[in-house]
Amino acid sequence: MQHVIFLEPAFPANQREFVRALHAVGAVISGIGTAPVEAYDSELRSWMHSYEQVGSTASVNAIVEAVKKIQQRGPWVHQLVSTIEALMLPAAEARQLTGIPGMSVEQTLLVRDKYMMKQYLMARGIRCAKNAEVGTVDEALAFVKEVGFPVILKPLAAAGAAGTWRADDKAGLARAIEESGMSPHRKMTMEEFITGHEGFWDTLTVNGRVAYEQICHYYPNVLDAMRTRDCSPIVMVTNRMDAEGYTKLKVFGRQVLTALQIDTAPTHMEWFIGPKGLFFSEIGARPPGVRVWDLYCAANDMDLYVEWAKALVHGDCNPAPSRRWSAGMVALRPNKDGRIAGYTGVEAIKQRYGDFILRMHLPPKGSRTQPVESGYMGNAWVWGRHPDYDLCKYMLEDVGRTIKVWAE
Repeated sequence: MQHVIFLEPAFPANQREFVRALHAVGAVISGIGTAPVEAYDSELRSWMHSYEQVGSTASVNAIVEAVKKIQQRGPWVHQLVSTIEALMLPAAEARQLTGIPGMSVEQTLLVRDKYMMKQYLMARGIRCAKNAEVGTVDEALAFVKEVGFPVILKPLAAAGAAGTWRADDKAGLARAIEESGMSPHRKMTMEEFITGHEGFWDTLTVNGRVAYEQICHYYPNVLDAMRTRDCSPIVMVTNRMDAEGYTKLKVFGRQVLTALQIDTAPTHMEWFIGPKGLFFSEIGARPPGVRVWDLYCAANDMDLYVEWAKALVHGDCNPAPSRRWSAGMVALRPNKDGRIAGYTGVEAIKQRYGDFILRMHLPPKGSRTQPVESGYMGNAWVWGRHPDYDLCKYMLEDVGRTIKVWAE
């Protein structure tokens, strides 16, 4: 029987789904988190054999001390798992210090540090945007001289478009450097800007085999979506996985996994395609954020969390996605920052689409709004699914046009 330590069992909200799945496949689970165990609901507590509260799950020392307590109590610990990007490196370092097998510190760094990742992959023939690690204005200007504007400036390790800037000229570059806090002690990745469409390719990879794969699209691209209030950005999950146009992407993605020697892990790979062809953007050895796995489950009539747990605990899984639905989410932005005053268009959307709407999240009146850059689930959002991809996309676009979020 596998004893698995899981970091942060309840935050963000879908973390409990991983714990549920581990319990469902027979694992003994010990949790490490920042909340007191009493803060968790009784069902979540019942799934865990033991629990240790720490001041920070980003602290290697705190994790190590908690792991040692769990190891002393027994049973033998087989795995220490994190599904959150920011906790992957602390988890790897804690594994190394406590003798627990799993992804090494070196390999974790490779899928966390964007500059290191791209240098490694380009050396193995993977097409990436030209990039450099910069910490001074002179280094940034030297890179711009090589590739020209526009350029992208972003942290060496971050998830999605968090803290990402686009600079179209020297004035924009100066603003990006100032706002990012770039310095010789806080170096950033700078990349040439690739024109094209952006999406992601996710897998559940088991013993080096892609057991499940999913292709998704952004409308508009992430950087645009996270920088303007004047759009209702959409993430779309396709059910046209056998479409001929995806063949090259599937081969390309597998080349990346092979180059990185991904063994058993969920992966999340961002890609661009445009006039210059298909380019790798970045990859994480963890599930995507904003509960995208829930969309995969709804689109494919399956429990991907349980399949992940089977792979982790039993060493294999055989998902059988139905591909019956396309699915997606649309983010709804308030008209301004402040507090929610109300909504219009909600009943019209319910009447038009009925059961094709999966979930609606409409924060109550009086709730404080979140900034645009808080992401796809920062404020109101709607999930939907439909057997036809184009109709599903149209439905979510219609939701974005129709439902208005008013703030005061």
